[in-house]
Amino acid sequence: MTGVAVDRLKVSFAGEVVRPDDAEYDALRAVFNGMIDRRPAAIARCAGVGDVVTAVNHARERGLPIAVYGGGHGVTGHAVCDDGLVVDLRPMKDIQIDQDSAAARVGPGLTWGELDAATQAYGLAVTGGRVSSTGVAGLTLGSGSGWLERKLGLTADNLLSAEVVLADGSLLTASEWEHDDLFWALRGGGGSFGIVTEFEFQLHPVGPILLGGIVLHSADRAPELLRFFRAFMADAPDEVGAAAALITAPPQPFVPAWLRGKPAIGIFVCYAGEVKDGARVLAPLRDYGPPAVDLVERMPYTALQQLVDAGNMPGLRNHWGGDMLVELSDEAIDAFCSAHANVPSPFTQILIVPGGGQIARIDDGATAIGQRQAAWNTHLLTMWDDADDDARNLAWLRELQSACAPYTTGRAWLNFVGEEGEHRVRRALGDETYERLQVVKERYDPTNLFRLNQNIRPSGDAHGRV
Repeated sequence: MTGVAVDRLKVSFAGEVVRPDDAEYDALRAVFNGMIDRRPAAIARCAGVGDVVTAVNHARERGLPIAVYGGGHGVTGHAVCDDGLVVDLRPMKDIQIDQDSAAARVGPGLTWGELDAATQAYGLAVTGGRVSSTGVAGLTLGSGSGWLERKLGLTADNLLSAEVVLADGSLLTASEWEHDDLFWALRGGGGSFGIVTEFEFQLHPVGPILLGGIVLHSADRAPELLRFFRAFMADAPDEVGAAAALITAPPQPFVPAWLRGKPAIGIFVCYAGEVKDGARVLAPLRDYGPPAVDLVERMPYTALQQLVDAGNMPGLRNHWGGDMLVELSDEAIDAFCSAHANVPSPFTQILIVPGGGQIARIDDGATAIGQRQAAWNTHLLTMWDDADDDARNLAWLRELQSACAPYTTGRAWLNFVGEEGEHRVRRALGDETYERLQVVKERYDPTNLFRLNQNIRPSGDAHGRV
């Protein structure tokens, strides 16, 4: 994009347009994944919906690639692009909360930490990301997994409406009552269909104090602990949100000296109900072993939402994988534990997350999110800090995915999938859902203008570009 084109964009743009020679350019183009180093022609810092429309029209008319920056947390780095226009939503952080209806209208530039702080002022919340710096927009559109999901459903399940700027620059509202096909697609189908400029969420009474935290064991206990965790979750009430994490114990004072820097397994847990009930329900999990560390305690919900932030710092090199499990079988447990014993980086994590509860009570076809009956979900976060170690870390992840393949369904939520191509997006969603999404894509973005995402090609495919 030439300087003249940038100047033309600025004429009718209320926000700031940042170019490569501007001082803030490098900071604004950075994303969570340190492997991503893309240089957009310009970054359009949108002050409101009008700016989003202006930016979309400008890019479409000039044939420019469009990247949409919400939180920048996605592992694919699609929030930025080379030689195109970044539609930067980060300045759009409006929040309007209606206490009577327990609903919130939310700007697309918010992070979960910001939204949680606002909703907790009223004792309310909606299922949000486990890392507080995650953007509200991307998490919602790709499903929305979080600690409260078994009690309240996924983030996308709590979406009431979405205001969307389409590829032709028009603005519409999608809900159960208008443009319901688009509303269905937005709930789990990702960012292929337009730019959401406002989310309306149903909120629920949560906290402000919950029982939550982590119990930590040495890795030699991992196989037996995972088998116990499997049995514990089989009878756990919906209020229990949890994840088993095969990690490297951090060098922190709360970790015994003998375990610091060594392979470990943590069970992260929260109880989305009364603390006294949670103490009773979680007692078997806390007593088992016993653990080397028990950090389960009363804490504000906002603190619970920041519990894993320290282990997910921006700037590390990242590649992720994810799959639904047919079951958490003994063989699958052994495969995870074997891979953990050979992990190439102390930052890498294998997360095993229980499903069930409210997630499974919604029909598969009700949203673009499928596999709701899967009892377990995995999130494989390969993270390291040196580019010289890329090949070793990526090979480890591929080997783990291959070893686990016999125990998975091949399906996944889009937020858990790395940059693996169109075939992986189709497989993650399933053929039926993917083809239904293609029809929606053909209607709302037939030229595939919004293609920098886990892309859904238009059903006609004549304009499908990568």
